[in-house]
Amino acid sequence: MRRPYLRPIDSLWWAKPPYLAYTLREATGIAIGAYALVLLAGVICLAVSENAYDAWLRFLASRWSLALHAIFLVAMLFHVWTWFAIMPKTMPRLVIGGRYVEPRLITATGVAIAALASLVLLVIALRILQ
Repeated sequence: MRRPYLRPIDSLWWAKPPYLAYTLREATGIAIGAYALVLLAGVICLAVSENAYDAWLRFLASRWSLALHAIFLVAMLFHVWTWFAIMPKTMPRLVIGGRYVEPRLITATGVAIAALASLVLLVIALRILQ
């Protein structure tokens, strides 16, 4: 019996265009999951004791935590942008008033709504802190 043909694949296929953008976008999911774990740790510390929660708050104020949160922010912004950039490619063509809606408009609208929602949540959080 003949062995099937296996096409040779470079071990760094994921680091070459067009796969690199996809790989980076998927990797941002790891950062988002890590941030969820940071928040979960805060909830657990809150449930354990006031001292544990204060220690978690001190960790959040540390340089390491601030650097980690900066990485999380960049990853989240990249994730949001690529998510809405992919949306027009994965949905049926949108027709409004007999005209096709441009994919760039769909992406811009999604990003604008996400930014607006983030701004509203920030304003609510700042009012709660006052």
